[in-house]
Amino acid sequence: MIYRKEIDGLRALAVLPVILFHAGFGWVPGGFVGVDVFFVISGYLITSIILDELEAGRFTLVGFYERRARRILPALFFVLLVCLPMAWWLLLPAELMDFGKSLIAVAGFVSNILFWLQTDYFAATAEQIPLLHTWSLAVEEQYYLLFPLLLLLTWDLGKRWLLWLLVLIALLSFVWAEWLWRQSVEANFYLLPSRAWELMLGALAAFYLQKNRVEQGTLAQIASLLGLGLLLVAIFGLHEGIPFPSLYALLPTLGAVLLIMFATPATWVGQWLGKRVLVGIGLISYSAYLWHQPLFVFARMQVTEEPSAVFMAGLIVLTLLLAYASWRWVEQPFRERSRFTRQQIFAMAALGSVLLVVTGVWLVAAEGLPERF
Repeated sequence: MIYRKEIDGLRALAVLPVILFHAGFGWVPGGFVGVDVFFVISGYLITSIILDELEAGRFTLVGFYERRARRILPALFFVLLVCLPMAWWLLLPAELMDFGKSLIAVAGFVSNILFWLQTDYFAATAEQIPLLHTWSLAVEEQYYLLFPLLLLLTWDLGKRWLLWLLVLIALLSFVWAEWLWRQSVEANFYLLPSRAWELMLGALAAFYLQKNRVEQGTLAQIASLLGLGLLLVAIFGLHEGIPFPSLYALLPTLGAVLLIMFATPATWVGQWLGKRVLVGIGLISYSAYLWHQPLFVFARMQVTEEPSAVFMAGLIVLTLLLAYASWRWVEQPFRERSRFTRQQIFAMAALGSVLLVVTGVWLVAAEGLPERF
């Protein structure tokens, strides 16, 4: 798969609004849609990789899960390890018990289900949950578990039938989301069935670009500008009071699809997304996403009033610095096969998951360790 720096630029355009939204900056009321952009990007990248390997006859589930483990788990485990002493120091017993439950859920790739049962994403109490943001990681991890199996099992049907199957899944998921927000806002927000259509949009873009050249000229300029416009309208025009995901989610997701398909270095938007600053933020976007929520939560616990804009801006800078450190000294080394073999990666993944579960069970069983006080 050919590297496209404008995709990293799009990642920056996804993570920055999320961080600003959680920091409490009211001028980005729709910043939460950055997560939806991440879903589209994931659908596109994962499908592109799998299609290339299936056509070359070298796709294996073990190889796929190894790459995902290298990409996701080291930075995640590192951030959780840093969070533990902070949680011990700052959280009240009931909060520490909930933190323990979060650790168990993260290890089992089901934190979205836990938070669906516990809290509203947009509630004021969400600012006191250090690992709330891991709900989106759980959605993606569930997608990683199911989607490769679907492609592998249906590959012999032919790409045409497979394409229509993905279209059907996307339509059913979208209709489900549009119906479910009227029944359960929390289930609609957190659970995979309501989010699958966003991932499928990225997958459909991958199918198209695999066999079609990226458009050039006037069409690409207009389409990429439209995509950027839709995304900006979502970031600055939507707000937490609207049902989501729903029809409104078409703004950021279709915007992301248009940017993926048409924002090339030959377009103005593609050139802008390819700027060094945006690409750099995009490269560390995963670690930045991991760091920002616990950093904001623990910082807010230190003060009796909402922190000032200057203070939160400083935390954003600290988030990006920590993200760079994680990317440079945690993410990158574990992605090098010369340093860590497949067996070592799987062994460390299993060990890390077991330790998270054991720690979480201990915190819950000890009722949040009230003797700390």
